[in-house]
Amino acid sequence: MSIEQYGLFAEDKQEAKQKEMMVTEPPQNQPYMPFLPGVKNEESHLDLHDFTELNKRALQCSACRLREGCKQVVFGDGNPASAIVFVGEGPGSDEDEQGLPFVGRAGKLLNKILAASEFKREEVYIANVVKCRPPGNRLPNPDEVKICRNFLEAQIRLIQPRIIVCLGAMASQTVIDPRAKIGQVRGKWFLRNGIKIIATYHPAALLRNENYKRPTWEDFKLIRDEYRSLNKE
Repeated sequence: MSIEQYGLFAEDKQEAKQKEMMVTEPPQNQPYMPFLPGVKNEESHLDLHDFTELNKRALQCSACRLREGCKQVVFGDGNPASAIVFVGEGPGSDEDEQGLPFVGRAGKLLNKILAASEFKREEVYIANVVKCRPPGNRLPNPDEVKICRNFLEAQIRLIQPRIIVCLGAMASQTVIDPRAKIGQVRGKWFLRNGIKIIATYHPAALLRNENYKRPTWEDFKLIRDEYRSLNKE
């Protein structure tokens, strides 16, 4: 079980401004402890140790109502051995058509941001909290997230990234803390089980509000610099 970051939602302003909040490391030689808050071992596909098999199971999943209304499962895209994983909320209509995450307007903007930050899309891994498109592009419901986040948990376990980037509030609440507010947590580093986590605005939010572009670019510079530092270790 992940330990909640101390002081993340404290009233003390000085604590709220801390740039990096630490989480204790799990004991050595202990059973696998889920990375995502609230996920249970028995639900996190621990019987699978192969990315292809996990993908197949996701494609066959009909555990929640989302599968009934979408065209296909959007598992993820990119390098499954990448040191960095980007997590969004769920597929939209374009993603549902093509079977790939972030290929619509928000995806095109993400590609531009990645390129400007000197990332190649094929070198990173991109996933979503839920793998099926919610009707009318609505936000996933809590019960849908509770079921589908287990696939994200398994993806993180198999990829073993060094950095996770949460794109938007839904991803932040799933990965960092259920109470996370994107305006409060963005641009700050968190550490859990040896993986650094950072949140920034979802590209779709930038299309709605250009005021988010500057802080998002500042966040991506932090992400770029941290990723570069991995290659120097």
